[in-house]
Amino acid sequence: MYILGPCSAETREQVLVTARQLKEVCGAMPFIFRAGVWKPRTSPHTYQGAGEEGLKWLQEVQQTLGLAVATEVATPEHVAAALKAGVDYLWIGARTSANPLAVQAIADAILDFRFLIFDLRLKGVIIKNPVNADAQLWLGNIERLERTGVPVIAVHRGCNHQPCWHMAHEVRLARPDIPMLLDPSHMSGDAAQVPMLMGKVRELGLDGAMVEVHCDPKSALSDSAQQVKPEEISEIIPFGVTRPLLDGLELNWLRAEIDELDERLWDTIAARMEVSERIGRWKKAHGVAPLQPERYQQIVEKLKAKSATMQEGGLDADFMLRIWELIHAQSLKQQE
Repeated sequence: MYILGPCSAETREQVLVTARQLKEVCGAMPFIFRAGVWKPRTSPHTYQGAGEEGLKWLQEVQQTLGLAVATEVATPEHVAAALKAGVDYLWIGARTSANPLAVQAIADAILDFRFLIFDLRLKGVIIKNPVNADAQLWLGNIERLERTGVPVIAVHRGCNHQPCWHMAHEVRLARPDIPMLLDPSHMSGDAAQVPMLMGKVRELGLDGAMVEVHCDPKSALSDSAQQVKPEEISEIIPFGVTRPLLDGLELNWLRAEIDELDERLWDTIAARMEVSERIGRWKKAHGVAPLQPERYQQIVEKLKAKSATMQEGGLDADFMLRIWELIHAQSLKQQE
C-alpha cells in the first residue's frame, strides 16, 4: 500500500497537477492520493491549509482520475466534513495521536456519521504514531479506532526526525494483524534521505509507505524540504511485486534499533564535546586550568555509584570508567 501526495492541498491546480503526474509515473501500480486540507502547524503564522475548499479538489481527483483520496482530520467537525465529501481514507496525525481524548472524539464522530447516514464510504482510518515515543498510546489509539468497524492502518513516522524503531517494533509485535506503513518524509525531514529510508519497508517487512510528493517542492507552503517530485517516485518505490524478507526479520528490527542507538550515542558525545569547548573558552577567559582534580574525582565517584544500579545491563564500574576516561581525555583536548 502506498499513499502519495503533497503535505498540504494549496491550490486546485497544485493538487490536480501532482495527482496527474503521480498517476502517470505509477502507471498500473495502485496508490492512494493524499493531501492535508487542515494543517495542525506549530506556528499560527504558517500555512494552516485550504479548509473545506480543498475537499472539492480531492473530489475532483476522485472523479477525473479515479484515485482514492485521503486527508488528515483532527476534530469531529473535520470528520463530518470529510465524510460528507466522500473522502476514502482519514488519517490522524502525530500531534492528534498524542491526545487519546482527541482520537476518541474522532472515533465517536465516525460512528455517529455511520449511524446517521448509513452510507459510510470510508475505506480505512490511518493512525500515525504519537509525537512522543509511546507504543502503548499508539496501540490504545488503534483499539479506539477499531471500534468504528473501519479498517485501521498504522503509519510509523518516528519522533522529532528520529526513527524510534523500538516503538514501531513493539507495536508490530503486539499487532502483526494491523498493516504498518513507513513515513520516510517525516522520519527524516529531508527529501534526500527518503530513498534510503524506503529500504526499511522490505528490510523490516512493512506493508508500504506514506510519502509526501509535490509537483514543485521548492514552492510548497509546508514541509518543502521533505517532499519529493512525482518523477522521483519511480526511483524510490520498487514497482511490481517485491517479496518481503522473512528470514532474519526479527534480527533486522533489532539491528535497526541498535543502529539508531549508536547514532544517538555519537550525537550525544559530539554535543558533549561542543559544551567542553565552550567550557574551555570560559576557563581561558578566567584563568582556570583545564583539569580540575576535585571535579574529576566527583565524577569518578558518581560513575561508581551509578554502576551499582546498572550492572544488569552489562555496565560495571570498570567498563563505565574506561569509556568515560576516553571521553574526558578528548574533552580536555577540546579545552586546550
